[in-house]
Amino acid sequence: MGDSNSETASSFLMEAKEAHPLHQIAGNPTHKLLLKQWLKEEDLIFNRLSLKETQIDATRKEITHLYCIFFLFHSTALLLLFAAATGQPHLCRRSWVPSLCSLLFSLGFIWAIRYKTDVESHLEKMLRREKEDSKLLGKCVEELKRKGVEFDLLTEVDALRRAKSLRIESKPVRKWSTRDFVTLLFLTLSCCVMVLNRLILCT
Repeated sequence: MGDSNSETASSFLMEAKEAHPLHQIAGNPTHKLLLKQWLKEEDLIFNRLSLKETQIDATRKEITHLYCIFFLFHSTALLLLFAAATGQPHLCRRSWVPSLCSLLFSLGFIWAIRYKTDVESHLEKMLRREKEDSKLLGKCVEELKRKGVEFDLLTEVDALRRAKSLRIESKPVRKWSTRDFVTLLFLTLSCCVMVLNRLILCT
């Protein structure tokens, strides 16, 4: 009697083990291979996310340095120009020289800032895309682990592809961005510096 009960319990445990989705996946080469590929892809996406975040932080530091250099250069140039123009009104005729130099320097820095902000925006878009891919892939992995061999490969993979394509098509088109306002701000500051150069040399 005891032996029959133990055999019944062991057979029940074996059936439960075989019915478990992960055990089903282990016994099915196709589902097992798919799970391994998706888990490997999750690791790759995680590494790419870490790399993108590091690159974004480095780019933001470079942009901050450019801001500081821009203001430091112009403030120092204005102070030196004010000291040199004291008691020398004849320098007014050559006021276009520092103004031109200031304009060229400002345009160069505006281009560099714009370039770095474009790089930052591109990295942020890639980071968002990687996060969305990680989220979609995580859902598929959870479904595969939950359903086991009942997981329909063709249907689920097609759904993943459609979700990615819909995500790309649904991106909003923005006419203005923060980068545009930053560019306009620095252009305005550059014009103000040119006016200050003229005032310092001619008054």
